[in-house]
Amino acid sequence: MKMLLDENLPKRLKLDFTEHEIYTVRDKGWQSTKNGELLKLMLQEGFDMLITFDRNLKHQQNFAKYPIAVLVLNAVGNSCAELQPLVPAIKQQLNEPLIIGATIIS
Repeated sequence: MKMLLDENLPKRLKLDFTEHEIYTVRDKGWQSTKNGELLKLMLQEGFDMLITFDRNLKHQQNFAKYPIAVLVLNAVGNSCAELQPLVPAIKQQLNEPLIIGATIIS
C-alpha cells in the first residue's frame, strides 16, 4: 500500500510501517500544500491512503471527488510518544478493506 504521512505528523512514525510504501509530505516536497491540492497530487502519484492529525479534513473535502482512504489520528497531541499507542489500531485498519473517506483512529 502506498501511504502519505501528513506534515502534521512526526516523520519517525513512518518507521512503524516499513512493510508499506510510505512517504512524508516533506519527502515529496509538498510542504504547505492545501488539502485539496494535496489529495490531487496523491491521486496523480497513485497513493492509496493519507494519515493525518487534521480532524477538520473530513468536513473540508468531498471524498467522492478524491477517492482516497484517510486515517485521522485522534490523540491528545501529535508527538511520536502520544501517537505510538495508536500504531496497532492503524495496522489493524490497514488489514481491512480500504474505506474511501475519513476514518478516525482513537
